[in-house]
Amino acid sequence: MVYGYNGKILHVNLSKRVWEVEEPNATFYRLYGGGSAFGLYYILRDMPAQVDAFSPENILTFALSPLTGAPVSGQSRMMANAKSPLTDAIGDSQCGGYFPAEMKFAGYDAIIFRGRAPHPMYLYIRDGEVELRDASHLWGKTTHHVEELLKHELDDANIEIAQCGIAGEKLVRFAAIINMATRANGRTGLGAVMGSKNLKAVVVRGTKGAKAIQWADPKAIIELAKMGPKIMPDNADMASLAKYGTAGVIAYQNTIGSLPTYNYDSGDFRGWEKISGETLYDTLLKGAAEGRQNTAGRDSCYACSVRCKRVVESEWKGRKIEPHYGGAEYETLSTFGSYCGVDDLQAVSLASQMCNEYGVDTISAGATLAFAMDCYEHEILSYQDTNGIELRFGNADAMIQVLKDMLTRATPLGELLAEGSARAAQKIGDGAADLVVATKKQELPAHMPQAKRSLGLIYAVNPFGADHQSSEHDPMYEEGNTSDLYMERLNQLGLYEPQPQRSLTNEKVRFALVTQYFYSGLDTFGLCQFVFGPAWTLYGPSHAVDLIRATTGWNYSLYEYMKAGERRLNMLRAFNAREGMTRDADALPKKLYKALRGGATDGVKLDEAEIERAKDLYYAMSGWNVETGNPTRAKLEELGIGWVADALEI
Repeated sequence: MVYGYNGKILHVNLSKRVWEVEEPNATFYRLYGGGSAFGLYYILRDMPAQVDAFSPENILTFALSPLTGAPVSGQSRMMANAKSPLTDAIGDSQCGGYFPAEMKFAGYDAIIFRGRAPHPMYLYIRDGEVELRDASHLWGKTTHHVEELLKHELDDANIEIAQCGIAGEKLVRFAAIINMATRANGRTGLGAVMGSKNLKAVVVRGTKGAKAIQWADPKAIIELAKMGPKIMPDNADMASLAKYGTAGVIAYQNTIGSLPTYNYDSGDFRGWEKISGETLYDTLLKGAAEGRQNTAGRDSCYACSVRCKRVVESEWKGRKIEPHYGGAEYETLSTFGSYCGVDDLQAVSLASQMCNEYGVDTISAGATLAFAMDCYEHEILSYQDTNGIELRFGNADAMIQVLKDMLTRATPLGELLAEGSARAAQKIGDGAADLVVATKKQELPAHMPQAKRSLGLIYAVNPFGADHQSSEHDPMYEEGNTSDLYMERLNQLGLYEPQPQRSLTNEKVRFALVTQYFYSGLDTFGLCQFVFGPAWTLYGPSHAVDLIRATTGWNYSLYEYMKAGERRLNMLRAFNAREGMTRDADALPKKLYKALRGGATDGVKLDEAEIERAKDLYYAMSGWNVETGNPTRAKLEELGIGWVADALEI
């Protein structure tokens, strides 16, 4: 027995409608840990190279960790992996909510999906028992409707459901996997992989709850759980996160010139106050009218005391904005707000609801719309191309209309944009590619590397495209940061020398790589990056290690944790190498090398030579081939995964 795990991995062949249970040995669990590393193990081992993302041969994985389901804030995370239909690189995405813990209680540490069902089906797991059921009656239904239908059909209000949504059914390339109609494995289009497999939903129920899992040291787990609420009031970042959600950082982002505006032409949005977390809290948050936002307008994930999730209630031009679709986070408020030049909070909130309703990544959806608006402003897309819609920055009506068309592929323009901005630009031509703001075809999130230079490096080299949650952000490690908490935690990672603002020094490159390993560890052990982290979060690096020890009983160290993160990162990168990708794929969009307009970053741009020099150093520090940017056999052998080198023939 291995504490913290079920000791069982479920393999489901959708084509043959059969399944089997694997019981890995203790060595497997200790080496790979969980999460994305579990997923990559099966994908690299069993999936042929060069398969199309929508092929039945694409393997889709859901994976947990030994920490999932422990009664501690920030542990209810499920990591999904497959080849991405958006990037053609590895797909990787995490979700929160109650689904991850319930999947753990239902009896499995991971689910590995192969093949394609002959018709729409859903997987139902209850206390270890498995069924594949017909889902034809769920096809074409919105996420909340599917939740209602399945809870009625299975006569159980406590089931948890992860589903692909209508956008996934229609193979929108940035479709998400949605649970609770509010939580998402958002990035890299894995909802479309579900749709391509005719896998409408995964339904899980564990009637024993956390009692189904044996923990090594329950008392230590409880002590860590109690610690969180005690230390939260002394952490200003946590207090803001609890009250305003991630939307609380809009003011700060605008102040430092890092709020993407007009498709990354500026870092300064004059309408920022109208879409801020404070405005959302005061006006749209459920219960705001009665002054009871703290109880009605905030939601949580399993066992989490932070309660950062928003729940809003309003309307926009007669269309209801309903609480069961949650509320907009920072990225969503930015991509549909400042990216598109829209300062109408209700319109942005409706756009957020539509993304949850149909099941798409809000970052790629909003950023793709901003790209289309930019094309229209530059007369690359015409009035005829948009079917008579004035698709200009600031036009909320146009944004909502085109979003609906995109989510359902209802019009030629909707079909075009459902492919994502990079593929759309290839079809449009006429200079449209210069307006794309994406790496590896994945749209950039709402943190600007012009203001956060090491983040630009991570956007370039990250295996699954631009991601703001794959390393710590520059302000945590820049001169003028006087937070004892930040530095005490970064010191644990060997980071002692804060660097000049907007620099990309050798030490900044090391900071990027070291914190990338740490964040990769979070996605191995299924920890929320807003609760466990290397700097500003509720818990710090030492607490993450303490929790691993308490759940598993391993004599675990921070060194071993960082190696686990490094192992996952190398496995992700190895997948891309197998697909033929090299450092040429680690390219930033042209817009980042163009001077910004307005605000604190007026006139600021990235320097291509500086980025290339930083990439050279990053690859060398990683132990990778500097010419190709790919892992070496020596590095993979060091990490105990020499078999990956054999598969790559290096």
